[in-house]
Amino acid sequence: MKGAKIDTMPTQLQEHALQLEPAPSQSVSQGSRERLRIMHVLACLGNGGTEFGVLKLIKGLGTEQFENRICITRQADSEFVRAHGLEGGLASAAGSGARYQFPLFRLRKIFQQYRPHIVHTRNWGGLEAVLAARLARVPVVIHSEHGYEVGNLAGVPLRQKAFRRVAFAMTDRVFTVTQELCKYHARQAWTNPRRIGVIHNGVDTALYAPSASARDRVRREFSLPPERLVLGSVGRLVPIKDYAALLKAAERLLQQKVDAHVLLVGSGPEFEQLSRCASESQLLKDRVTFVGASDRVSELLNAMDVFVLPSLGEGMSNTLLEAMATGLPLVATHVGGNLEVIGEEQSEWLFVPGDVRGLENRILRLANDSALRSHLGAACRARSLELFSLEQMIRSYHQLYSVAAAQHGIVCSHSGIARKVTEQTG
Repeated sequence: MKGAKIDTMPTQLQEHALQLEPAPSQSVSQGSRERLRIMHVLACLGNGGTEFGVLKLIKGLGTEQFENRICITRQADSEFVRAHGLEGGLASAAGSGARYQFPLFRLRKIFQQYRPHIVHTRNWGGLEAVLAARLARVPVVIHSEHGYEVGNLAGVPLRQKAFRRVAFAMTDRVFTVTQELCKYHARQAWTNPRRIGVIHNGVDTALYAPSASARDRVRREFSLPPERLVLGSVGRLVPIKDYAALLKAAERLLQQKVDAHVLLVGSGPEFEQLSRCASESQLLKDRVTFVGASDRVSELLNAMDVFVLPSLGEGMSNTLLEAMATGLPLVATHVGGNLEVIGEEQSEWLFVPGDVRGLENRILRLANDSALRSHLGAACRARSLELFSLEQMIRSYHQLYSVAAAQHGIVCSHSGIARKVTEQTG
């Protein structure tokens, strides 16, 4: 299976990551105090939506009832690992750098060493861990799908379908983050969609919230006049995001004398091409700001007037949720879970991927109507509070793990005790 192209974890960090302290035996005696151990398996670790989602989940679950560890099967960005303090609790099943790997036995060894109650694998790159967990006799195995790979938007190869079918059948739970992804992966794995659950992503609606002071501060920082229409987006600069479509639409708006500016937050392999596109255009050269990767996303969103997501494919976009919580009107492609996120009542603001004119026309309507922008932004904020709060997401995962564990005779009480039900009653 092919790994993502990000910086490989240095050898010394890989070796350190493998030195996990052995966990207690799975056979838990009555009266012993022990948290529910969960190992989250991902292919890679870096600046991605799935990775940040895992970190938010671990923080939200807390340490009273749960003990969380992360295991990677391919690569990790060493700067990301250090920035989030993951060095001591990260396990790596990555090999010596071969392009195609099948780290089944390395994963089994890690699971045997740590002895988790639950292994939770994510996406295609972590799917081998399902079989490894079963070989290691992990009590509960959960798998979730969080999006698409750009090469598989039209479907996945036959070998992947077959492997997904087998792996899904070996899990205790399978879920996706949207109903659309549920249907997609049911088709791709020849699985009944009723076998697959849905847990939506969540956003911290206190952190991501409208702020007039943040808006003024960021606009002064980037020399953006108060009256200028700022079109913004947040995400990795990769082909599937199709930020070139946003730049083309912005150029057409500037031709029509719309006082517009593009603010792109994120880094990635498309930076050089996008930067060149902006600098070579007489209209765009002073109207595009590339911020790069930033830990100030909540502030930067407040500097925007319209959030644009021109992606060719999406699972459930975390940045779309963050923009909604910030109270921004949205223009996005009609792909993946975007309709599910923004709701039918705002479906007119979705456009066909690659349709630059469709994107342009929607932004033009918003550019000429500040009251409409305010109305749509308020509706987005209300929807995020109602349906997509981080607290609601944490409750859903808490229930998922607790119920699945209890069904296998392992319970985690409110006092933080994980023990065998049979040993309590026997």
